[in-house]
Formats: sequence, structure tokens, C-alpha cells
Amino acid sequence: MTYRPGRHLLQLPGPSNVPDRILRAMHRNTIDHRGPEFQALARRVLDGMKRVFRTEGRVFIYPSSATGAWEAAMTNTLSPGDRVLFFDRGFFAEAWSRVAARLGLEVVKVPGDWRTGVSAADLRAALRADPERRIRAVMVVHNETSTGVTTELPALRAVLDELAHPALFLVDAVSSLAATEYRHDEWGVDVCISGSQKALMLPPGLAFAAVGPRALERSAQATLARSYWSWSEQIRFNDDGYFPYTPATGLLFGLDEALRMLEAEGLETVFSRHARFAAATRSAVAAWGLETYSTRPSEHSNAATTVRVPEGHSGDALRRVILERWDMSLGSGLGPLADQVFRIGHLGDFNDLMLMGTLSGVEMGLRAAGVPHRSGGAQAALEHLSA
Repeated sequence: MTYRPGRHLLQLPGPSNVPDRILRAMHRNTIDHRGPEFQALARRVLDGMKRVFRTEGRVFIYPSSATGAWEAAMTNTLSPGDRVLFFDRGFFAEAWSRVAARLGLEVVKVPGDWRTGVSAADLRAALRADPERRIRAVMVVHNETSTGVTTELPALRAVLDELAHPALFLVDAVSSLAATEYRHDEWGVDVCISGSQKALMLPPGLAFAAVGPRALERSAQATLARSYWSWSEQIRFNDDGYFPYTPATGLLFGLDEALRMLEAEGLETVFSRHARFAAATRSAVAAWGLETYSTRPSEHSNAATTVRVPEGHSGDALRRVILERWDMSLGSGLGPLADQVFRIGHLGDFNDLMLMGTLSGVEMGLRAAGVPHRSGGAQAALEHLSA
């Protein structure tokens, strides 16, 4: 293999770059996961994740991908044949609904435009079509990583309250947590799940679930089979600072450092930084004469921007040129968006110069791949960042 000088630019919408501080924190010997040093570590990260989710309730940590936390959210709160409501708004919403169907739940899927988020009107209409109140859970992706669209969660909670509907409110915040404002308790979310490999700046391998009191109450009656994902087992061990199985100790060391970094910067500053990078990226896309996939300005993602390629051109060919010539990875189009878009990740451990390098690489790639565009996108972003 030919040596390539410099550092590979991993500009996916996740996994994101892992900062050196976290890599160093993980580079240590494994410790006794039943000993006092680990107990102190576990208590720190469990408490720290409560602050990130903005909750006083429970947070569970699993050694798994976020897909495991999807399953945990459902198996702990639902029973076979329960009706659950999904909105077809992107690849990951669709994937979550397939997991629900495999678990034996009755999936009600509301079709919609992938270029917009779930609106209060969407939810109100779906719940009014449920006069017998058989829907046991409403499941929404906060930030749809495949499309770059963010849904306004407080408006959906307001509809559930307005109609006094008893359905649980389950949220996927995999790519929004620590990148976009999220307030678990204030927004009345019953279960929110996330993963380690996005704005939390860790490698893949940890999943998180913030669980409110209504969901814990519902878990006492839920009868879907569960063992590894059981909240009751987690509670029994977490209360003593341990886990019911061998934990991913190295990743927990990294999480401990990630929480220190987030708290040193301040979550509000973190959110502002992500919003600033997202706006600069959109200014570049507009200057190129290309189109963001998200169509409503209020729903543009702070974590990633999905960009449409002109008809007759290939998003995958563009990504391949950029990888081969400039050693930068961009996100691909997923599901029906395959080859029609490319995705720019601007989340996690990221600064102005990293963003300018990313956008310059995209602009060079557009030229090299022969994709019709105007020049000056990187310059537009530079002016936005330096204003």
C-alpha cells in the first residue's frame, strides 16, 4: 500500500473523528470491573450522561451499537402485538420500524416527504385516527442522519399533551445528542436513545438510553422477551456502580474524557459551534449552486448536511474521486437516496480549519468529477466563519 502523508479526513455524519485526548484516555490497561476504581468510573459516566441528556432520571449504557438501544427501548416498554406509530421520514426511521416489526409489534407507518421533519399536524392527524387509543408508543428520529433534517420535538410533545394521548414518546437522538439542543425532562420524552460515535466523539460501541418515570412504570407490565436489554438488571447493578455483564471498559474510559471535554467547553457553546459550522456549510452549498436535501430552514441539521447532486451525475463517483485524490471520506446516500446525494459531517471534535479543509476538498472534488457547479463555495464558508 502506498503511504499517504497527512491525516485522513473522516467527514462522515458518524462515526466522527476521535480526538487524541480520548484516544489517550482509552490507551490504558483494563481494570477490574468489579473493583472500586471501576465503580467510581461507572458512577461518573452515568451521572455525566444525565447532564448531557438533561435528565434527572435513569440513563443506561450498553456495550452495543445504537440499534441495540432501539431494541431495549421497545422490549422494556411494549408487549407482543402492541401498536406503534412511525413516520417514514428517512432511512433510520424506516430501519427502526423494521426492528419493531421483527419484535412482533404492529407497526403503523405514516408516509411523508423525506425532505421535511415530522410536524405537529402530522402527529395530530395520526393520533386522531386512533380513537380507541391503541397506539402504545410514538417513535420519532430527532435528527435523521440520512437526510440532514431535524424534527422539532417539543411541538410533538405538545400534541400528545393536547390530546391527552397515553402513548409513550420514544426518540432516536443518535446524531443529535451533544450536537443539537436536547432536553429530555423538559420536553417530556419517555425514552431517548443515542450512540457513542457521533457528537460524543468516541469510536462505535456504546449505546445510551435516557428513561423517564412513565417508561419505567410501563416496563413493569411489558411482556416482550428481554434479557441482555433488561432495565431491571441494569438498575440492580447500576445502583452499586456496576453493570450486569462485562462492560466495555476502554470505551468507558474514553466516555469519561469526552464528558470532561464537553463540560469544559459548555453544552450551549457546543451547540452554537455546531450551528455555526452547519450554516457555513450551507452557505458553501448555495454558492456552488447545489441544493441541500432539507427544504425547511428551521429543520436544517446542525450535525450533517445532505447535498443533492445534479441529475445525471453520481454522488458515489464524486465521493470516490475525493477519497482517492484527497483522502477524505464523505457520507453516501442511503436507501432510495443512494448515489443521488452526498453527506458532509460537521459534528463532534471539529473546528474552523477542519471545516475549511473539508469544504475545499468537496469543491476540488466537484471540479475533478465534472459535477456542474459554480466556484466559490469554500470562499463563501470562509466569509461566514470569519464574519
